[in-house]
Amino acid sequence: MEAQLSREIETGVQLARAGGRSRLANRLSIPAGKRAEYLLVPLALLLFLGLWELVVRLGDYPPFFLPSPGRVYAKFLIVVRDGTLWRHTQVTLVEIFGGLALGLTTATLLGYVLAKSRLVERVLLPYIVASQSIPIVALAPLLVIWFGFGSLSKVLVCALTLFFPVLINTIVGIRSAERDLVDLMRSLEATRWQVFTMLEVPAALPVLLGGLKVGVTLSVIGAVVGEFVGADRGLGFLVNLARGLFDTPLMFVALFTLVAIAVSLYAAVAALESLLLSWRK
Repeated sequence: MEAQLSREIETGVQLARAGGRSRLANRLSIPAGKRAEYLLVPLALLLFLGLWELVVRLGDYPPFFLPSPGRVYAKFLIVVRDGTLWRHTQVTLVEIFGGLALGLTTATLLGYVLAKSRLVERVLLPYIVASQSIPIVALAPLLVIWFGFGSLSKVLVCALTLFFPVLINTIVGIRSAERDLVDLMRSLEATRWQVFTMLEVPAALPVLLGGLKVGVTLSVIGAVVGEFVGADRGLGFLVNLARGLFDTPLMFVALFTLVAIAVSLYAAVAALESLLLSWRK
């Protein structure tokens, strides 16, 4: 009897393990429809490169006007081997991450204060909105004059570029917590910190991450604008240098590197969103 019971228990454990492995495999496996969607991205890229090559060949354009993908790739290999591309990319990345850290921290903290205090919002928000009427291209030269040609002025330009959308998303996100749930938690004697961490943050996360997606792409624009105004290094400087030398392949290399940075940052935020908001599924 005991031997039969032990065999049944062992069989149940094996079935449970097999079921767990199958559920894990189902979670990790990619459906056929999704695999087809993922294949569309490289196919679209190949189609774009093919059309680009066709336009260059049919139009017989000179390289300084419109280089072929092969010339751009050859220039890419040159600047990678001599370290030029990484040297300038590293500078731009430092400015982008510095601007992200400063802009996101400031916008999130101020947005929370504005969301919680109607009085502070009525006093400060009109001036914040009015400041957005000043183009960042017009403000960047002033920041370069005040803070010099180093990385600090570019970090500030980057932070100002993403500040407003993140601020507005923070205000909307914090206020998206339902008032009835807030009253319920207070009736249960929840502390302010518990209300913040257990209700306001989860309710605000979808909107906050949406603002972060916009912010990370704008941060790349801000860093490049700052480098356009005054810099001796960075990808924005590399674009300016290539323009002055009529080295259009080098300009394409710098632009595609900026695109790769923006897409990578956006993908990182999308992955973070999928991780933090998995409970919604």
